[in-house]
Amino acid sequence: MSVSWVEPGWPAPSGVRALSTFRTGGTSAAPYESLNLGDHVADAPACVAENRRRLTAAAGLPNEPVWLEQVHGTHVADLDGLGGVGPADAAVTRQAGRVCAILTADCLPVLLAADTGGLVAAAHAGWRGLALGVIEATVRALKVPPGRLMAWLGPAIGPKHFEVGPEVREALLQADAGGESAFAPNARGRFMADLAKLARRRLTALGVTRIYGGGECTFAAADRYFSHRRDGVTGRQASLIWLESRKGGGIH
Repeated sequence: MSVSWVEPGWPAPSGVRALSTFRTGGTSAAPYESLNLGDHVADAPACVAENRRRLTAAAGLPNEPVWLEQVHGTHVADLDGLGGVGPADAAVTRQAGRVCAILTADCLPVLLAADTGGLVAAAHAGWRGLALGVIEATVRALKVPPGRLMAWLGPAIGPKHFEVGPEVREALLQADAGGESAFAPNARGRFMADLAKLARRRLTALGVTRIYGGGECTFAAADRYFSHRRDGVTGRQASLIWLESRKGGGIH
C-alpha cells in the first residue's frame, strides 16, 4: 500500500498546500505499523527515516518538513528565523519551500493560512495546549488581522471517545467559560470532550471565522490513524502545510 493522505477541503489561495497523513505505506512494524513519522516513540530510527523519506517523495514536498520537539506548550517556532527552532508546539513561515509539520496521535492539528497567500502556520492543540493558549499564540505570531485567516482542523480523537476528568474540564473552561457545551457528562462521573468544538470556539473568539474540518476521529478509524488513547504505544501521523510559490499575493 502506498503513502496516502487527506487534503483540507478549504478555499486556500493558490500556492498554499496542506495534507494530513494516513498510517499506511510505511516500513514500521507493530505497534507502529506502518507510516510512523514520530522519532520519539521508540520505533526503529531507520524505519522512521525511511517513512519520512517516502512521505517527502510521494507528496512532492519542496524540502524535508521541519519536525518540532513538541512539549504540549505554546511556543511558536518561526521557521524563517536563524538557528534551531527548539521545543515548540506550533510553527509559522512566510517563505516558500519551508514545510510546517505537526505530529499527532489523538491531539488536534490546526492548520492556518492567510487568504491572500504568503503566510501559513500549524499548531499542535491537544487539551493541554488548548488550555494554555496555543491557538491564541499561533494566531498572534502570524501578525495579521484574524479575519484574513482560515483554519483547518485535522484528524483528532472525537467526542464519542475522548473521556476526561473534571480537572481537565476545569482547565479548559478557565479561558473559555462558555465552553460547557463541549463536554457531555457520562455515567462514570467524567466527561466526553469535543476538542474540535473547543478549538472552533477559541478561533471564533479571536476573529477567525472561516473554519473547516474537524470531523475525522483518530480513535474510531484504526485503519487510517494512530491513536494513543486507543492503542497506548503507537506511531504518529503528520499534518503539513507549506507555501509552494508566491502566487496569489503576499503579506506585507
